[in-house]
Amino acid sequence: MAEDAGSVRVDVQVAVRAGRSAVLGVLGGRLKIALAAAPVDGAANEELVNFLARALGRPLRDVSVLRGARSKRKTVAIAGATAAQVRALVP
Repeated sequence: MAEDAGSVRVDVQVAVRAGRSAVLGVLGGRLKIALAAAPVDGAANEELVNFLARALGRPLRDVSVLRGARSKRKTVAIAGATAAQVRALVP
């Protein structure tokens, strides 16, 4: 996780087709997130953005997938959030 001026970049590992979207913990330095969406037509990326925006109280425009759009390993940028807020999501 890296903080820049007013934003944070988070490395995530996603598990798709889960019963519900949730933060599962940390795996190999990456935030592990279960997503209730299939990796079809960008649905999993959309669910990831929606989930993180809701969880952190940010508008959708503040969350974006920077790298790994077609991979289970992604880097996400969240404007207006801090690393401490993201860490608070981990159970």
